[in-house]
Amino acid sequence: MKRRQFVGFVVAAAMMPQVASAERVAMTVHKDPGCSCCVAWSRAYATEGYIVDERDENDMQAIKVSLKVPPDLQGCHTAVINGYYVEGHVPIEAVEKLLTDRPELAGLAVAGMPRGSLGMGDSPKASYDVMAVPLDGSKPYVFMAVRPS
Repeated sequence: MKRRQFVGFVVAAAMMPQVASAERVAMTVHKDPGCSCCVAWSRAYATEGYIVDERDENDMQAIKVSLKVPPDLQGCHTAVINGYYVEGHVPIEAVEKLLTDRPELAGLAVAGMPRGSLGMGDSPKASYDVMAVPLDGSKPYVFMAVRPS
């Protein structure tokens, strides 16, 4: 083996644990016991490499209130990831953008349970907005629009 190849292999090997740990982000998902769409949503994140800790809660409203999720943006389940909340059926692409950009937000929310959203059938005809909730209490705004392809 040539010296240049050897050095390349050593550098690549040294970087691999850093890459793997950066991709594996832990999230806690608070959900109603027996809710199948919450399980489908959580499993989609787990399939993408997130470390998912599902917790069955008897009082989901208390979780939402403690995180200050606006009542008009509340969804099915509530996840917490890297200091943000992720409310409802937020798609993976939105969370990846959130974690990459690290904006000054309390979290992201998809109100209700939109048909075709992640965990709700994942239809190409889905149409809904992912809302950003600013930390400063100002008005939420559209973080990402999901529209039919």
